[in-house]
Amino acid sequence: MSEGESRRIAHELKSEPHIRGRRVSVRQVYALVEERGEDPEAVADRYDLDVADVYHALAYYHDHPREMRDVEEERDDAIAAFRESINRPEGVDPDAA
Repeated sequence: MSEGESRRIAHELKSEPHIRGRRVSVRQVYALVEERGEDPEAVADRYDLDVADVYHALAYYHDHPREMRDVEEERDDAIAAFRESINRPEGVDPDAA
């Protein structure tokens, strides 16, 4: 296994790191646990993961700050491009409630 690879983290889906064999991304685990304050055990239960998978994802996020920043920028750019591609009537703001 080369440097940067993990037995629990893979890169073959969605061009971003995720829990091996699952569609749960490292960024998603980070957002749930560290941004929303959810309990790691609850996240593991919700996605039928080992709690170790959750902690490995968090460790990977913090061990690879440049890669995670790039992933987040790529996602933000994709969202912005998608929003711009939506054909909506003039004056309609999709963010206004």
